Amino acid sequence: MIDLMVRHGSVGAARRAGRVLGLVAAAALALTVVLLSPFALEELSDSKGVDWDRLGQVGAAYGFTSAIVSALALAGVAVSLGVQNRQARADQVQGIRSYYLELVRLELDDMALFQPVWGDTDIVDPHERKRHVYADLMMNYAWMGFEIGTIRESLLRDMLAGMFTGEAGRRYWIRAHASWIASSSGSRVGRRFLAVVGEEHARAAASGPPTRSPIASRPPAVPAVGTSPAWRASVGVLAGLGAGLALGSLLRSRR
Repeated sequence: MIDLMVRHGSVGAARRAGRVLGLVAAAALALTVVLLSPFALEELSDSKGVDWDRLGQVGAAYGFTSAIVSALALAGVAVSLGVQNRQARADQVQGIRSYYLELVRLELDDMALFQPVWGDTDIVDPHERKRHVYADLMMNYAWMGFEIGTIRESLLRDMLAGMFTGEAGRRYWIRAHASWIASSSGSRVGRRFLAVVGEEHARAAASGPPTRSPIASRPPAVPAVGTSPAWRASVGVLAGLGAGLALGSLLRSRR
């Protein structure tokens, strides 16, 4: 799923860059044709000298075409600036998300220490807490991709359908949907994102009960090399004490 998202975003960015470059190249070609048109007219008229009055009259006939070409060139520049502005904003968002990811990694490393900083929670089970934090990371990734256009709506729906199949994903959205509405409903893209998430959550809930999350079991502790259980140490001490007493009694009898 993640590989598909990455490839989809890369293809979309390449297509947008190709369209911008094609528009700029077309504008440059049209401008070159307009600049060379007087010399082409001279060759077509089979004249040796240059009658600039005549060429000026002919050029005036191309004034409307020249205006269109200039407008296309300005439009190309405007589109290029818009793409650059959008890319710069995406970079800023990516920087904020990266900083947020570092904070979440610290929290996941020691939930008992860092989780209370975010506020009280009703999630008691530590494994469920980690699933909640991971689901929040997935939702933020989906929101960022949808906002900048690298994740289309069809791909977003497919991602959410898989997420809301399980119990952890549904519980996450029940707990977090109010904060998402408060933070993302201020823009048209944000409202559409919330609508898609709500629709997919409702569709998953109507399809039946969720898949229960398995209880993660911790592996048994492996004693370190050179250590032994307490009862083995006690038996060793008693055996050594008995051997010492027997040896001392033998030596005294020989004396």
